[in-house]
Amino acid sequence: MATVLVVDDSASLRNMVTFTLKQQGYDVVEAGNGQEALTKAKGTKCDLVLSDVNMPIMDGITLCSELRKLPAFKFTPILMLTTESSPEMKQKGKAAGATGWLVKPFNPDTLLATMKRVVR
Repeated sequence: MATVLVVDDSASLRNMVTFTLKQQGYDVVEAGNGQEALTKAKGTKCDLVLSDVNMPIMDGITLCSELRKLPAFKFTPILMLTTESSPEMKQKGKAAGATGWLVKPFNPDTLLATMKRVVR
């Protein structure tokens, strides 16, 4: 099954997302901020990245652009899962290489359906 890198500074949200994904058979790697995620990404083959935008140390937009610089993540789907819903922020995400945008609070069915559309 696919491996998903889940990045969010909220442990409770990471736990909810991880629980949802593991129930569907996904392998999950967790990170609490963008820098931790970037470090883990360099040592793990991920089929999808699911990241918050607003985090300490390194935000999700910066993480997205840094991941896109790595050959292994050039075509890996990156979904932003965030409270941010402004067109400007979505455009920043798109410019950084984000594949899609989901707004919190997340609906497990919507999350899973979106993931199935982008994971090869």
